[in-house]
Amino acid sequence: MEHSHHKKEVQANKAFVAGIVLNLAYVVVQIIAGLKINSMSLLSDAGHNFLDVSGLVLSMLAFRLTKSKATKNYTYGYKKSSILISLFNTVLLLTSIGAIGYESVIRFQHPEQLSGKIVAGIALVGILINGISAFLFFREKDKDLNIRSAFLHLFSDTLISIGLVVGGILIYYTHFYWIDSLLSVVICLVIVWSTWNLLRNSLHLSMDGVPTDLDMEQILAAVRSVEGVESVHHVHVWAISTQENALTGHLVVSGKCSANEINLTRQAVKRRLLALKINHSTLEIESGEQPCGDEIC
Repeated sequence: MEHSHHKKEVQANKAFVAGIVLNLAYVVVQIIAGLKINSMSLLSDAGHNFLDVSGLVLSMLAFRLTKSKATKNYTYGYKKSSILISLFNTVLLLTSIGAIGYESVIRFQHPEQLSGKIVAGIALVGILINGISAFLFFREKDKDLNIRSAFLHLFSDTLISIGLVVGGILIYYTHFYWIDSLLSVVICLVIVWSTWNLLRNSLHLSMDGVPTDLDMEQILAAVRSVEGVESVHHVHVWAISTQENALTGHLVVSGKCSANEINLTRQAVKRRLLALKINHSTLEIESGEQPCGDEIC
């Protein structure tokens, strides 16, 4: 099990490094081609891709920080940073899309002549590079917010490249230079729609909301179903990182239980919680014969 987990970590790190190298090389190609033919669409897309490279670097950093150990001042290590980086990454993507959308609207009003053939050719290379990079993250994209963020960055780049190919071909045959701007606006709207849930989820977790893949009613029912548990209250569930969840709660047991029976009950509850993807649980034991002394219960 541990070997399998380590293997997945190595594969994820390789995917990040490969994505960074491939996309950085493509940015250089776009800048050179954009400057040569004076294409704002290629240069603006190069700027967007460079932001995505920065996003991949941040995502890789966040992925590694989830493995950090506790310190004196950070008792959970730096795991929470993975959520904050995911939020920042999403905002960065939406900001870059906003900038591209704005530039597209300006160019739609004042179209400039450009070589559709070169735009389409460079964009075809982009489809290949971004498609390969996105595929590297596809399998693990639903298991970690930062991997999902990296996947969406690369997938959005693929969509933009497809739009540029279509636009380049149409421009080449029709000389309607406003087509490029129109396609850019449509693509920006598609990306905003696909990224919105990631932004909402990242913001939700950064505010210590219950992770969306957990069900509070299911958690409470699982705890109450353990033999020896009379009730449970004052329960708090939150995400430590994009991969780990935590819970604290007050567990009410029968006052007739021995110390050994109470310990066995607590361990049984922890096993139930672990099966529900709650890695860290802290349970305060109370007797059913005494009311909870916590004022906020």
